[in-house]
Amino acid sequence: MEVKDKKICDYIRNNELQIEKALKDYTNYVYTIIRKACSKLPKEDIEEINLDVFLTLWKNQNKLNTNNNMSSYIAGITKNLIKQKYRLIKTNDNILDYEEHLVSTLNIELMHSKNEQNAIIVNELKKLKEEKRSIFILYYYEDKSIKQISSLKKLSESKIKTELFRIRKKLEAALKKKGYDFYE
Repeated sequence: MEVKDKKICDYIRNNELQIEKALKDYTNYVYTIIRKACSKLPKEDIEEINLDVFLTLWKNQNKLNTNNNMSSYIAGITKNLIKQKYRLIKTNDNILDYEEHLVSTLNIELMHSKNEQNAIIVNELKKLKEEKRSIFILYYYEDKSIKQISSLKKLSESKIKTELFRIRKKLEAALKKKGYDFYE
Protein backbone atom coordinates (compact mmCIF):
# COMPACT_ATOMS: atom_id res chain seq x y z
CA MET A 1 0.00 0.00 0.00
CA GLU A 2 1.46 3.29 -1.02
CA VAL A 3 0.54 6.41 0.87
CA LYS A 4 1.17 9.98 -0.12
CA ASP A 5 3.50 11.13 2.59
CA LYS A 6 2.02 14.33 3.95
CA LYS A 7 3.31 16.41 6.82
CA ILE A 8 1.35 16.49 10.05
CA CYS A 9 0.84 20.23 9.55
CA ASP A 10 -1.32 19.38 6.49
CA TYR A 11 -3.85 17.82 8.90
CA ILE A 12 -4.12 20.77 11.30
CA ARG A 13 -6.65 23.54 10.88
CA ASN A 14 -7.29 26.23 13.51
CA ASN A 15 -4.93 24.44 15.92
CA GLU A 16 -7.01 21.27 15.76
CA LEU A 17 -6.22 17.95 14.14
CA GLN A 18 -8.53 17.11 11.24
CA ILE A 19 -9.06 13.52 12.35
CA GLU A 20 -11.64 12.75 9.65
CA LYS A 21 -9.11 13.61 6.96
CA ALA A 22 -6.47 11.44 8.68
CA LEU A 23 -8.97 8.56 8.93
CA LYS A 24 -9.82 8.85 5.24
CA ASP A 25 -6.19 9.00 4.13
CA TYR A 26 -4.61 6.43 6.49
CA THR A 27 -7.20 3.79 7.50
CA ASN A 28 -6.12 1.39 4.74
CA TYR A 29 -2.47 2.08 5.57
CA VAL A 30 -3.08 1.09 9.21
CA TYR A 31 -4.92 -2.09 8.15
CA THR A 32 -1.99 -3.02 5.93
CA ILE A 33 0.51 -2.61 8.77
CA ILE A 34 -1.66 -4.66 11.12
CA ARG A 35 -2.20 -7.48 8.61
CA LYS A 36 1.53 -7.71 7.84
CA ALA A 37 2.50 -7.70 11.50
CA CYS A 38 -0.13 -10.07 12.85
CA SER A 39 -2.14 -12.14 10.46
CA LYS A 40 -3.47 -14.39 13.26
CA LEU A 41 -5.36 -11.68 15.13
CA PRO A 42 -9.16 -11.91 15.03
CA LYS A 43 -11.00 -9.33 12.98
CA GLU A 44 -12.34 -7.65 16.15
CA ASP A 45 -8.80 -7.09 17.46
CA ILE A 46 -7.70 -5.64 14.13
CA GLU A 47 -10.67 -3.25 14.18
CA GLU A 48 -9.88 -2.30 17.77
CA ILE A 49 -6.24 -1.53 16.98
CA ASN A 50 -7.25 0.50 13.93
CA LEU A 51 -9.64 2.63 15.97
CA ASP A 52 -7.13 2.96 18.82
CA VAL A 53 -4.52 4.32 16.40
CA PHE A 54 -6.70 7.27 15.51
CA LEU A 55 -7.88 7.72 19.09
CA THR A 56 -4.24 7.89 20.23
CA LEU A 57 -3.50 10.33 17.42
CA TRP A 58 -6.42 12.51 18.54
CA LYS A 59 -5.47 12.39 22.24
CA ASN A 60 -1.87 13.36 21.47
CA GLN A 61 -2.56 16.05 18.91
CA ASN A 62 -0.99 18.74 21.12
CA LYS A 63 2.28 16.76 21.24
CA LEU A 64 2.63 16.31 17.48
CA ASN A 65 5.66 17.67 15.71
CA THR A 66 4.03 19.31 12.71
CA ASN A 67 7.17 18.96 10.57
CA ASN A 68 7.13 15.14 10.77
CA ASN A 69 5.41 12.91 8.24
CA MET A 70 1.98 11.67 9.26
CA SER A 71 2.64 8.16 7.92
CA SER A 72 5.70 7.70 10.15
CA TYR A 73 3.80 8.83 13.21
CA ILE A 74 0.80 6.60 12.44
CA ALA A 75 3.06 3.60 11.73
CA GLY A 76 4.76 4.07 15.12
CA ILE A 77 1.44 4.25 16.96
CA THR A 78 0.18 1.17 15.11
CA LYS A 79 3.27 -0.90 15.93
CA ASN A 80 3.09 0.06 19.61
CA LEU A 81 -0.59 -0.86 19.81
CA ILE A 82 0.11 -4.22 18.13
CA LYS A 83 2.80 -4.94 20.76
CA GLN A 84 0.37 -4.03 23.54
CA LYS A 85 -2.28 -6.31 22.09
CA TYR A 86 0.13 -9.25 21.88
CA ARG A 87 1.20 -8.71 25.48
CA LEU A 88 -2.43 -8.90 26.55
CA ILE A 89 -3.34 -12.03 24.62
CA LYS A 90 -0.10 -14.05 24.72
CA THR A 91 -1.79 -17.31 25.68
CA ASN A 92 -4.88 -18.57 27.43
CA ASP A 93 -2.76 -18.81 30.58
CA ASN A 94 -2.36 -15.03 30.37
CA ILE A 95 0.85 -14.33 32.20
CA LEU A 96 -0.31 -10.84 33.13
CA ASP A 97 -3.17 -12.23 35.21
CA TYR A 98 -0.75 -14.58 36.94
CA GLU A 99 1.68 -11.74 37.68
CA GLU A 100 -1.10 -9.54 39.06
CA HIS A 101 -2.28 -12.38 41.28
CA LEU A 102 1.25 -13.03 42.48
CA VAL A 103 1.91 -9.36 43.23
CA SER A 104 -1.40 -8.94 45.08
CA THR A 105 -0.70 -12.10 47.12
CA LEU A 106 2.77 -10.85 48.00
CA ASN A 107 1.38 -7.44 48.93
CA ILE A 108 -1.20 -9.02 51.24
CA GLU A 109 1.45 -11.16 52.91
CA LEU A 110 3.77 -8.18 53.30
CA MET A 111 0.96 -6.02 54.69
CA HIS A 112 0.01 -8.75 57.17
CA SER A 113 3.63 -9.12 58.26
CA LYS A 114 4.05 -5.35 58.72
CA ASN A 115 0.80 -5.13 60.70
CA GLU A 116 1.98 -7.93 62.96
CA GLN A 117 5.36 -6.25 63.47
CA ASN A 118 3.68 -2.93 64.25
CA ALA A 119 1.47 -4.65 66.82
CA ILE A 120 4.55 -6.13 68.51
CA ILE A 121 6.24 -2.72 68.58
CA VAL A 122 3.14 -0.98 69.97
CA ASN A 123 2.78 -3.69 72.63
CA GLU A 124 6.41 -3.27 73.67
CA LEU A 125 6.11 0.52 73.73
CA LYS A 126 3.10 0.24 76.05
CA LYS A 127 5.30 -1.65 78.51
CA LEU A 128 7.75 1.26 78.70
CA LYS A 129 7.56 4.10 81.20
CA GLU A 130 5.91 7.21 79.80
CA GLU A 131 9.20 9.16 79.68
CA LYS A 132 10.99 6.51 77.60
CA ARG A 133 7.99 5.96 75.31
CA SER A 134 7.77 9.70 74.76
CA ILE A 135 11.45 9.90 73.73
CA PHE A 136 10.98 7.06 71.26
CA ILE A 137 7.83 8.59 69.75
CA LEU A 138 9.39 12.04 69.47
CA TYR A 139 12.41 10.66 67.67
CA TYR A 140 10.88 8.02 65.40
CA TYR A 141 7.34 9.23 64.79
CA GLU A 142 7.60 13.00 65.10
CA ASP A 143 11.06 13.30 63.51
CA LYS A 144 12.52 15.39 66.33
CA SER A 145 16.29 15.55 66.54
CA ILE A 146 18.28 14.35 69.56
CA LYS A 147 19.02 18.00 70.34
CA GLN A 148 15.31 18.96 70.21
CA ILE A 149 14.30 16.04 72.43
CA SER A 150 17.09 16.89 74.85
CA SER A 151 15.80 20.43 75.10
CA LEU A 152 12.15 19.35 75.48
CA LYS A 153 12.84 16.68 78.10
CA LYS A 154 15.57 18.59 79.93
CA LEU A 155 17.92 15.60 79.56
CA SER A 156 21.42 15.38 78.11
CA GLU A 157 21.85 14.34 74.50
CA SER A 158 23.86 11.31 75.58
CA LYS A 159 20.98 10.25 77.88
CA ILE A 160 18.55 10.50 74.92
CA LYS A 161 20.89 8.45 72.72
CA THR A 162 21.29 5.82 75.45
CA GLU A 163 17.51 5.53 75.97
CA LEU A 164 16.88 5.19 72.22
CA PHE A 165 19.58 2.50 72.01
CA ARG A 166 18.05 0.54 74.91
CA ILE A 167 14.53 0.80 73.47
CA ARG A 168 15.73 -0.40 70.06
CA LYS A 169 17.41 -3.39 71.75
CA LYS A 170 14.13 -4.27 73.54
CA LEU A 171 12.18 -3.99 70.31
CA GLU A 172 14.76 -6.05 68.46
CA ALA A 173 14.54 -8.80 71.09
CA ALA A 174 10.71 -8.78 70.98
CA LEU A 175 10.66 -8.98 67.18
CA LYS A 176 13.28 -11.75 67.08
CA LYS A 177 11.30 -13.69 69.67
CA LYS A 178 8.32 -13.63 67.26
CA GLY A 179 10.52 -14.64 64.32
CA TYR A 180 11.12 -11.25 62.68
CA ASP A 181 14.39 -9.67 61.69
CA PHE A 182 14.60 -6.26 63.35
CA TYR A 183 15.79 -4.63 60.12
CA GLU A 184 13.12 -6.09 57.76
